[in-house]
Amino acid sequence: MGDMVVVRSKIKTHANGCNVSGDFANALNDAVVELIGKAATRAKGNNRKTVASKDL
Repeated sequence: MGDMVVVRSKIKTHANGCNVSGDFANALNDAVVELIGKAATRAKGNNRKTVASKDL
């Protein structure tokens, strides 16, 4: 795993009262990194260098 792009301390805030397992942050980070990569690929495919919300 590379750099964390999610903020661990903010996850519980948004978990709506649920407990958060120790491995959740890493799994969420992996999913976010994958989503960013797909968005960047879409932007490049549309001849843009800027990733936008429409790429999600």
